[in-house]
Amino acid sequence: CSLGEAFYCRVSPEPLPDPYLISMNPVTAGMLGLDTQVFASQLPDWISGNRVPPGADPVAMLYAGHQFGHFVPQLGDGRAILLGEVKDTEGRLWELQLKGAGVTPYSRSGDGRAVLRSTIREYLCSEAMHGLGIPTTRALCITGSDEEVYREQIETAAVLVRMAPSHVRFGSFEVFYHRNQHDALQELADYMLTRHFPHLADQAQPYLAMFSEVVLRTASLISQWQLVGFAHGVMNTDNMSLLGLTLDYGPYGFLDSYDPDFVCNHSDHEGRYAFSRQPVIGHWNLTCLAQAMLPLFSGDPDAAVEMAQARLDTYEPAFVQAYADGMRAKLGLKEKHRKDHALVTDLLQKMQVSQVDYTRFFRALADFRMQDAGRSCVAADEFVDRDAFHAWGRIYAARLTQENSQDEARARAMRWVNPKYILRNSLAQQAIEKAENKDFSEIDRLLQLLSRPFDEQPENEEYAALPPDWAEKISVSCSS
Repeated sequence: CSLGEAFYCRVSPEPLPDPYLISMNPVTAGMLGLDTQVFASQLPDWISGNRVPPGADPVAMLYAGHQFGHFVPQLGDGRAILLGEVKDTEGRLWELQLKGAGVTPYSRSGDGRAVLRSTIREYLCSEAMHGLGIPTTRALCITGSDEEVYREQIETAAVLVRMAPSHVRFGSFEVFYHRNQHDALQELADYMLTRHFPHLADQAQPYLAMFSEVVLRTASLISQWQLVGFAHGVMNTDNMSLLGLTLDYGPYGFLDSYDPDFVCNHSDHEGRYAFSRQPVIGHWNLTCLAQAMLPLFSGDPDAAVEMAQARLDTYEPAFVQAYADGMRAKLGLKEKHRKDHALVTDLLQKMQVSQVDYTRFFRALADFRMQDAGRSCVAADEFVDRDAFHAWGRIYAARLTQENSQDEARARAMRWVNPKYILRNSLAQQAIEKAENKDFSEIDRLLQLLSRPFDEQPENEEYAALPPDWAEKISVSCSS
């Protein structure tokens, strides 16, 4: 099953002058059964535009999207080129896409290039998210060049090879709905059903069943973002995956100190995509997708709206349950109690007041001891107001006692869900600055570190430290 030419334009990658390999991910290379030595020698030519890999049929995909709440009728892959599909060692199909390989018909006056800085950030974060167990696109490699590219300053060019089972987005449906091209809309839906939702093909209303599953996958994804303190930064509908993957790492950030109003994108002047707003925006984006799929649900517009609304109504309870279950796991709680929401809310409010580091606190909380209500727990050191933590700790200790919790068993369980290592902006920035001086070692070091974020890794203890003061000045935007 493949899509027709209404969904893409054939393009050729533009040559990248004097390309050189910056980093290759041994994990994803191994998944594809690639001989890393042979592949590394051929790679710069393949993704620089000098030579198209055998069997590739490069295309740029068409889509539309709501950007910061405003509908843009045509977007598409402005700097991404899909080479084709490959099978991994387990028989799964992956799309290989070049990001930064030159101008496409959808570049909208852009140069089609990616810069080294943004490419490193996506390469590392997609693999960091995978290490955290969060659905995401994957990364295969980075190739660089000394070609100059202008963004907010002169930078050098790079190309990322990223992988996903599919790069189809909410906006892929929106473009055909708003063009009133319902035949193309159905063709795209049939393609997705056949390739990615085959278990729904025998449903009485397979398109509605597919939308329902997308709603639940999106709720699950965003709950996982919230639980690890990840902020996407550009949750436009063209950056939302139909498969529930984290897609398009432009501006993003993990929380340092807990701040629900954290906005990681300095282009987001109104805070539309603030950390705490991600669940609401997820629902808003699904509403846009629902509108685009209405013709597939029923020939009766009123009936189609009613069907879509019923499925949309499952989003909030699915998100709330996934988040609540995840928070109980972060706190080492095994049972569900009606006061758990108040326990979590009280903790987060106290963390916000004391500007407590989100990741470090939850990791340290594993050492909480019921006997002294956590007074000896190093998690208290994260609080300016230690008395506030101790007040909460007494309630928490009582809650743990209520379910006969055991300190050691709980600590082990908590370390499985509370990462020690995340890709802080400061860590990414250090890797970028070294790479700008042709030292790529920190990229590979972080790639390995972040593949095991829940392990202690005592040799890497410094990577779990509080971010330096200069990290507050790091600015990321839609060019990042």
